[in-house]
Amino acid sequence: MQLKVCYHDNCFDGLASAAVFTRFFLERIQPDAQVVYQGLAHRGGNSFTPGIFSGDVNAVVDFRYNQSPKLDWFFDHHVSAFQEEGDEAHYRADTSGKKFWDPKAKSCTKFLARIAKEQFGFDPSPLQELIDWAELIDSAQFPSAQAAVELKEPALRLMTVIEAEKDPAVLHGLIQQMQHESLDEIVRTPAIQAKFEKLFAAHQNNVELIRERATTEGGVVFYDIADTGLGNINKFIPYYLHPSCHYGVNVTCANDRAKVSIGTNPWGKFERTHDLAKMAEKFGGGGHPVVAAISFPADQLDRAREVAAELAQTLRGGEAA
Repeated sequence: MQLKVCYHDNCFDGLASAAVFTRFFLERIQPDAQVVYQGLAHRGGNSFTPGIFSGDVNAVVDFRYNQSPKLDWFFDHHVSAFQEEGDEAHYRADTSGKKFWDPKAKSCTKFLARIAKEQFGFDPSPLQELIDWAELIDSAQFPSAQAAVELKEPALRLMTVIEAEKDPAVLHGLIQQMQHESLDEIVRTPAIQAKFEKLFAAHQNNVELIRERATTEGGVVFYDIADTGLGNINKFIPYYLHPSCHYGVNVTCANDRAKVSIGTNPWGKFERTHDLAKMAEKFGGGGHPVVAAISFPADQLDRAREVAAELAQTLRGGEAA
């Protein structure tokens, strides 16, 4: 039988969730299953294309809910998990015992591992390094902006590759490796090491680009690099360069997708008054209270810029949102 795992694309927590779920499924549910993967991105409208649930068993991890009767397993922790009308009611009416959601969980990976252990007898301990780093990365609990930007740890180097990789086959290979190899072993493989070195050189250039482009006003650091074709910039650079800012907003455009990202300075000493996930949901995006994003078709870049300006103004205003 074929297991299809749909996961949050270009996201360390998304890939780690897919890895933990796969190992759990093969160890505790169906050892001889053939596994295929598909990445999903938050965008306006329905992210689930027709026929997406093509496996004999289908799972969604670290991504929003879907009411399809073909969806068998579901694990998520985004507060924006229920986007379509009736999603939440459908989820709450489910009696399969295979669908789980906890918006208070800091990462889907650790949440999934806990449920798999408590309810299905899975032993996640061989994956503890992966689980711990997914928790730290997805909750942005780095000790400093320097740690998040200087990228010395193997997990952060792998995160950098994951966020930039365009080839699904490479990402799916990483999911396979995550199930049995240490993060250091994965990063040291020649192909991944070469990718990181190239990305790190570009990353250092990106730091200088953001230094030039970023503006600050009302506690918000803003930059627009849509004209460069760069997509996945390290989201902590603005706080590294402007440590006193509370929030960040940026516009990028790459791979036929314009994207607006909004975030909270993890090291800022202030009281957060905005729920960024709810702000993004108004425009078809999603995420968490402290970080969220909205995707648009590339030909709607002007609309993306309008939305980014509106969000930045709201964040500068200080009113709760």
